[in-house]
Formats: sequence, structure tokens, C-alpha cells
Amino acid sequence: MTSLPGIKYNKTVLPSGLRIVTEKIPAVRSAAFGVWVDVGSRDEGATEKGASHMIEHMLFKGTRRRTAREIAMSVEALGGSLNAFTSREQTCYHAMVLDEHLELAVDVIADILMNSTFTPRNIAREKQVITEEIREIDETPSDLIHELFAEAFWAGQSLGSPIMGTEQSVRALTRSQLQSYMKRHYCGGKIVIAGAGNISHRKLVSMVKEKFDFPSGNGMPGERMIMPTERHLKCHNNGTNQSHVCLGFPGYPFAHPDRFALLALHTYLGGGMSSVLFQKIREDRGMAYTVFSYTDFYRDSGIFGIYLATDRARVSSAVNIILRELGRMKKKKLSDDKLEMVKAQIKGNLTLGMESTSGRMNRLGRYELMAGRHVTLRDALNAVDRVTSERIIRVARELIDTNRITVTSLGPVVKKDLQAVNWELA
Repeated sequence: MTSLPGIKYNKTVLPSGLRIVTEKIPAVRSAAFGVWVDVGSRDEGATEKGASHMIEHMLFKGTRRRTAREIAMSVEALGGSLNAFTSREQTCYHAMVLDEHLELAVDVIADILMNSTFTPRNIAREKQVITEEIREIDETPSDLIHELFAEAFWAGQSLGSPIMGTEQSVRALTRSQLQSYMKRHYCGGKIVIAGAGNISHRKLVSMVKEKFDFPSGNGMPGERMIMPTERHLKCHNNGTNQSHVCLGFPGYPFAHPDRFALLALHTYLGGGMSSVLFQKIREDRGMAYTVFSYTDFYRDSGIFGIYLATDRARVSSAVNIILRELGRMKKKKLSDDKLEMVKAQIKGNLTLGMESTSGRMNRLGRYELMAGRHVTLRDALNAVDRVTSERIIRVARELIDTNRITVTSLGPVVKKDLQAVNWELA
């Protein structure tokens, strides 16, 4: 799809501040449409934990025009999909349909955003649903460890709060709180409407003007996050035999110029089955079934992290291997062959992500919210090509500092196991 002719980008900004961005792809029959709201769990106050996610759920529970069942059937009955997600910084309501059904998809999403009723009965029912969702994470160690790590890494700041809130915070949310929160944050300057596929930009703008009516403004400004400045080790015992460990360092914001150099560092270390950590910890020594690195890019901060699950007796040895490899990244340049292999992996992932209209829509919305601009696939591929071994070393030296590392474990590991690690290896 990346080589298909006729792909055209357009952007319109309405007086309310709402932005509409599209990529027209005449050669396809699908249309992906999404409303991106620049609000997530990091925007919640002390008595609002879980509000962003709760609102996302509630908008599918009925409007003045449609019941919850009618909302669910509206797009699915035509072979399309309708869904939403909440992250720490964004909420997105999206649909994928045949191009001939785009107007219906826009109408349904506009209806749930403009006309949801938030009835007390539906709120009570959805609180129970979300409670079960929270319990599912609490009982899945490989998910829970990441929540515990975020809590430790952000040390009381809102980025460390669970996206879904807690059982107690969700039960305490009221109808007036949810409506007030939505009124504060769902305003034109914080919203991007993105579309990709066989879409007329002019017609989509006309539909948006007709069906959406967000108030003007940029909402409530968020607090700037403070990243860790010292080493922090935290252990949680949940009664299981396997140990889950997350360790991480302060990373980069989404729009940082060294974003792709960090992605190259991550890809080489733990970005797949061919990565160094996977090969040395799992394949060579059989120490763990799962080990990988990851990057989280936020609007003003970020995380470069590593996760593994292993037996308690192997934790210190496995972590020492990780630290040893991190240390090597600060000293030894990647060979030309390895660097080109890493670049090919990143470019392949980027290109494959553009093979669907939903992938393109997601990219349009996220870049407009996070960077305020359009970045083409060619722009991204060129940025990857500009990554050098020297830049990777510079990024490693800047970020990999064990005096600022956060380590969280879940399982039988105790603090003396972590203290046995040679933290100076990196």
C-alpha cells in the first residue's frame, strides 16, 4: 500500500481548534475513522482515578437516539468494526468500514460523543464490568508487573496511576464527576479527527461540522512529569512461584530528535527473537521464557524498559546479563552489518504498519496529537537511515545510568536478591 498511487494528505483546523487530518487512498475500499482526544489517566485528579477509561466505556452504553445494542450492531452488522481505547495520555473512538458506510460510522461516533445519557443504571452496571477488568489484570502477573513498575517509576505522579483506576476509585466515581471531567477535557483544541482510506477530505470535514459540536478551548493543562533521579528497588510478593521483573530508565518524549536512535537501541537489545537479550537469556541459557525491551514515549517524558519472567534463583544472574549488555551498548559500536539489520527491522515494522487503513489512521491521529505535524512514511524511513552507531552509543550513555534505574519485581523475589545484582555493570 505504501507504493500505491494517489495517496494525498489533508488537514483542516476548525474555529473551535478541532483538527481534521486525512489520507485519501483511492485504491482501497476501506475507510478508517477515529476521534482522538488528548486525555488519559495522567490527566486525572486524586478523586478522578479511572475517569478517562470509565467515560470511554459509558459512551457505548446508550444515547438519546440509540441503545447500547443498537450502537454495537450499527457498524458490525455491515461487516465493520467499532471500538475505543484509553491510554495514559489519549482516548480514541474508532471505526473501520467500507467506504460507502463512512457516513454511518461518523454518525454513530458523533452520537456517542455528543448524546450519551450516562444513566445511573448503566453507570452502576459498567462499574461492575470495569471492576472485573481490573481483577483480571490483578490476577495476570505479566500484566500486573507493568502497573506496579509504572507506579514505582513515576513515584506518586499521575503517569503512574493505573489506566483503569482501582476498584475503590471506580466505585466512588459519580455521574456528575464523569460529566464534569468530560466537559473539561473534551474540547476542540484537544481533539483530532483522523481518517484514512477511500475518503474525501472535503466531505469528511462537512460531516464533522454537521455532526460534532465540541466547545472551543484547550482544556486543562497537565502537570509536567519528573523522571527518577536515583535508584529504586521494589519487591511485591503475590504468592506465585515465578518471578516477574521490570527494570527501566528515563527515556525520551515522543517528538525527541533521538527517538529512532533509541528505537534502534531497543530493537538490538530486546526487540524480538533475534535480539541479544532473547538469544543470550532464553536461547543460550534457558533462563527465561519471556524477555524483551520496550520504549514508552509520552508528550514530555519516556521510559526505556526491560521485562523478564524467570525463577527466583535465576533473577540476579539474568539481570546481571542484562546489565552487562547495557554496558556494552555504551562502549562498543554496532558493526555495519548489525546496524543495517536493526534498521531493516525497524523500517519493515514501520512499513507493515502502513499496510492497513486503520494503521494509517492511528499514525495520523497520534502524530497530530503528540507532535502537531504530519510525518510521512518516507520521513520516518529517512530518519531511521540517519541513525548511526555513534548516535546509538550517545543515547545509551545518556539514558543507561544505574543510579537512576527503577526495578520492580512480582513474585518470590525479595530485596536481598536484587541487592545481590552488580548494578555497576552498566
